[in-house]
Amino acid sequence: MSEQRRVEGPSGLWASVCRSTGGELLAEFFGTMILILLGCGSVAVAVAGLPGSGRQSMPFGPANWLIVAFGWGLAVVFGVYAAGGVSGAHINPAVTLAFAVRRGFPWRKVVPYWTAQLAGALAGAAVVYAVYASAINAYNTTNNIASRTQSLDTFAIFATFPAKYFGNGWVGPFVDQVVGTAILLALIAALIDRRNQAPAANVAPYLIGFVVVAIGLTYGTNAGYAINPARDLGPRLFTFAAGWGPIAFPGHYGWFTNYWWIPIAGPLVGGVLGILLYDLFVGLVLAARQVPEAEPTPPPGRVPEAREGEGQEGVTAESGRVPGSGG
Repeated sequence: MSEQRRVEGPSGLWASVCRSTGGELLAEFFGTMILILLGCGSVAVAVAGLPGSGRQSMPFGPANWLIVAFGWGLAVVFGVYAAGGVSGAHINPAVTLAFAVRRGFPWRKVVPYWTAQLAGALAGAAVVYAVYASAINAYNTTNNIASRTQSLDTFAIFATFPAKYFGNGWVGPFVDQVVGTAILLALIAALIDRRNQAPAANVAPYLIGFVVVAIGLTYGTNAGYAINPARDLGPRLFTFAAGWGPIAFPGHYGWFTNYWWIPIAGPLVGGVLGILLYDLFVGLVLAARQVPEAEPTPPPGRVPEAREGEGQEGVTAESGRVPGSGG
């Protein structure tokens, strides 16, 4: 388009909301909703959309996993672009907490940001369900699944669960979430650090999205790589209300029990750990290298020589004394 019509700003009470923290919360809600619309939407395509539409006859396999991995990566990209100019586009409570711990983000905004992110994730899950409800029902019918409470595959469209090889233990999935989110926050910290090799031309959201793709391709099968408490909890709340019952809360199925808290606690711990590790191994080094080197102290009784190009005021040409020194 060669011409753009200027959008008039709001007025009155709504203008006050938009100029305050309320505007940031609206952006976090919208950015997180975009994240879930595209992320959970990609899982819905891979799990129910392709086989249900006749476009895939093979079981879920590596190609489907690539759809999921790149779908979530692009979801992050466009969620960040949607909200970044207003709120910084945390769209992840783990990011918000880590930035409060190490980047000066106001603590008074942490819980409001978390609330907006959770609400956006819940809304996004509801929209994905509205679009894919027929495909979900068809999947269950085709696979002779009598009830959604038994349909782990369709639950996985919305929220995460641990791999069978963990058994009923919580340590493995918890460590997986800590490590995955630590990688995410360490690399976010690197990509936005202008003292380092931060990307120019506003491509950082794309690279952060590729970080999520990389995590999905390397750690995703362990526990679904939630790496974002809102991304899991919001859709999990929705699935509980929509009929998946105990699979959602408290997180019961054949090989796992009370799983619901792990995709919340693990990422919160991992996010703080990741940004601390970045600061320890890279951030502090960059800070130290930015401190200007102190000029060498002259021997006692000597007057520092003036640098080339500097004026000579303060030092007499004949005597080399500092005026007023009484020497």
